Amino acid sequence: MSAKTYTYVDGDRLWSRLMILAEYGKRPDGGVDRQTLTNEEIAARGQIVRWGRELGLTPFTDVAANLFLRLEGTLPDLPPVVVGSHIDSQPTGGKFDGAFGVISGLEAVNAIVSSGKKMRRSIEVVAWTNEEASRFAPGMTGSCVFTNKLSISQAEGIKDAAGISFAAARDLVLAADDRVALRDMGWPIASYVEPHIEQATRLEEAGVPIGIVTGIQGTRRYRVTILGEPAHAGTAEREVRRDAMLATARILTAIDGEAARIPGFKFTAGMVNVKPNAPSVVPQEVLFSLDIRHVDDNAVDEIDAAIYRIVEREKGRCDAIVKEITHAPSVHFDAIVQSKIAACADALGIPHMPVFSAAGHDARQLSYVAPAGMIFIPCRKGISHSPEEWSEPEHLSAATQILAELLVQLASE
Repeated sequence: MSAKTYTYVDGDRLWSRLMILAEYGKRPDGGVDRQTLTNEEIAARGQIVRWGRELGLTPFTDVAANLFLRLEGTLPDLPPVVVGSHIDSQPTGGKFDGAFGVISGLEAVNAIVSSGKKMRRSIEVVAWTNEEASRFAPGMTGSCVFTNKLSISQAEGIKDAAGISFAAARDLVLAADDRVALRDMGWPIASYVEPHIEQATRLEEAGVPIGIVTGIQGTRRYRVTILGEPAHAGTAEREVRRDAMLATARILTAIDGEAARIPGFKFTAGMVNVKPNAPSVVPQEVLFSLDIRHVDDNAVDEIDAAIYRIVEREKGRCDAIVKEITHAPSVHFDAIVQSKIAACADALGIPHMPVFSAAGHDARQLSYVAPAGMIFIPCRKGISHSPEEWSEPEHLSAATQILAELLVQLASE
């Protein structure tokens, strides 16, 4: 890759900040466990605020605990340009997912400040709350509340596995903030950009360092509860059992068979909780998750209908409750933002290609209220949500060079 360097983007500083951030919630295997609204995220949040203040940025938060760092423009009443991602991780997360978008945004703003350029619009670097849903489900809570896709009262009532509410955890985070002003929710923005690792292999396989994201595939997520009856494993006869586990197995097998008929369809049952979870007791209750995704909303709708039909057919003597917790149709990002990203990459001599995102991101929510776009970089073997997650420093730097140029354009309009 031969690329001119945007003079004020410091790749070493970008890398150093990413590695420092990875210390908050560091796992023994080198990964990151920094789940949302935890002490680890509180500490990481404090570090980001300190970096922002060193640049003269003003920190703000809101009732969803979204964190913003504002570079004031010469016309501060204009809607700002917003850039960022999230800093929460999966329990077995890596150093780059989400964190790169926030630190890249911070470095791009650092470059603008160092250049002495004055922007008409303000620029705000954001870390959205609970993108991952590893603690509170559904995810993307902060961006959903910000865009009014979820009310704050609905968000506050969500509880984690320990029974702690989002509201209680949020209050601890806000109380720990160091002189960070609380701001109203849902103000207008001019545009939104989110840098991110690809979490797939298309860029790596093509040998291209930059992906210009055209959109995000549609998804639906569910929690399904199968209610049976506990019984002795040695004495309860098969014909009278209400075995919630066997009903679950039949249901998942049948849904997988339906999904397999559609090329490119993604079906995942990633969480299963069994009660009483004892080796000699017929399972009384099973709670499991379903996640279905496809670029064609019609295909997602087809499997959605099949899920209800299959659960009713395969539950046997058990009872069943199906609850949809997320429905996000496919989105297509703003064509003008995409073209501006491409123009900035071309000006810097950095190769790029269009890609469609198979994973969900906060940019989906922001696309409903403002022109939005994403910049992808390769991650090794497509591995993400894992301590093995890795991206090359030169790719991080290249994306941030493009981002700095893009922010100058967007904030000068």
